[in-house]
Amino acid sequence: MKKILQTVVALLIGIVQLLAQKENSYRHWGTWFIKSPNDYRLPAPASYKKELNAVILRQQNLDSAGMQQILYWNAGAPGYRWVDMMSNLWQTDMSGRGALANMLLSVCIYDATLAAWETKYAFNRPRPFIADTRIKALMLKPESPSYPCEYSVTAGVAVTVISHFYPALADSVTRMAIQLMDSRIAAGAAFPEDTRVGFELGKKIARDEINYTKDFVPNKTWDGKMPQQPGMWKGKPMLPLAGLSKTVVLDSSSQFRPGPPPDFAKDMEEIKKFKPNFRSTANAFYWASQDFWSETLNKKIFEYNIHLDAPRAARLYAITAIGYHDGFVSCWDAKYTYWGTRPDQYDTSFHPVLFFSPPFPGYPSGHALIGSVMAGLFSSFFPAESLYFQKMAKEGAESRFQGGIHFRTDNEVALKMGARVADAIIKKACTKGADKISSLLSKNDSYLQYPIK
Repeated sequence: MKKILQTVVALLIGIVQLLAQKENSYRHWGTWFIKSPNDYRLPAPASYKKELNAVILRQQNLDSAGMQQILYWNAGAPGYRWVDMMSNLWQTDMSGRGALANMLLSVCIYDATLAAWETKYAFNRPRPFIADTRIKALMLKPESPSYPCEYSVTAGVAVTVISHFYPALADSVTRMAIQLMDSRIAAGAAFPEDTRVGFELGKKIARDEINYTKDFVPNKTWDGKMPQQPGMWKGKPMLPLAGLSKTVVLDSSSQFRPGPPPDFAKDMEEIKKFKPNFRSTANAFYWASQDFWSETLNKKIFEYNIHLDAPRAARLYAITAIGYHDGFVSCWDAKYTYWGTRPDQYDTSFHPVLFFSPPFPGYPSGHALIGSVMAGLFSSFFPAESLYFQKMAKEGAESRFQGGIHFRTDNEVALKMGARVADAIIKKACTKGADKISSLLSKNDSYLQYPIK
């Protein structure tokens, strides 16, 4: 076992000699829910010399379980594991606060990361592997200063936000954070003080931003009133008040509200004439069961090596989460404004391919709207692949028609709506950072600015 561990360590050390993280100053980037990173500037750190032995001892006692923790937490940007965890929580959250929880986690991580960078370059504390040659870098070597630890800042945010919205997970996420902080010390990336103060910084910013957004979700109880006119959706509605939530970028949830739906007679005729085949059915089930856009963002962040740059990765996650939030709220506003029916209610003899009909009105399509928002945002993040993202948004929208749970009109209206939401978010994000979102990539990556034909 010892020889295997030594081999793994040697391989890691060899890899990190080939790769380095390029990080710059992001003081010109604006925050979302805190006034300024300067307001969270930490006091000067103590002498790191007092903590060198703690790091050395931790590496000397490193076992295979500790190495597994280093590999697990070092994968991706600081927010990668936490954002992935949240994506599995919020989409099944029936409390009405899921979209807020998801948005707040990523926005807090971004704001807290900018605050961390403000302190990092105020004191320029060297990383342990730089401060003492006896300490090995068991991860990709960051170029940013050590104080505070950016992974610990993110953990502080995650523990606070997840515990607030999902209190049953508080103990679990706290244990995860402890493991993360220990892994950064063992990897030679941070001193114990870096992790302690970083964790507290993340918690403080998260608490402030939870307070800032405390009235985003309306404190109301649905009165149970439903329209009784023929042709309206009927059933036990899911989240009927979600459209009343505050938006982050949009002026209101109704800013891009479409006009009322048509009679759906022609739509019904079209969907009844449609003959499902293997390909269309597979597409319907794929989009009904996969979290394509979240998985794609993670994939692209890795492919473009943005995970090596904590502020840039945090910015992408934050803008995307705002897209989910404002897109969802605006969609639910329209749904419960019009109570547009679904195919199996318009014609009870019709049976959807997907065997179910979602418990909320159909017009406009949530899948199509969110897909359109994501395609717009991702096209700005990674312009070389714009055509691909637009293609996938249309496939996702079409899957709802193929599954028999949406009329084509639901999808077409939603795609247009989502594009407008994405455009508004991109314009707002540009006022908080670089001239355009695509400049999140390296300035030398000009070849990435042209769509692939």
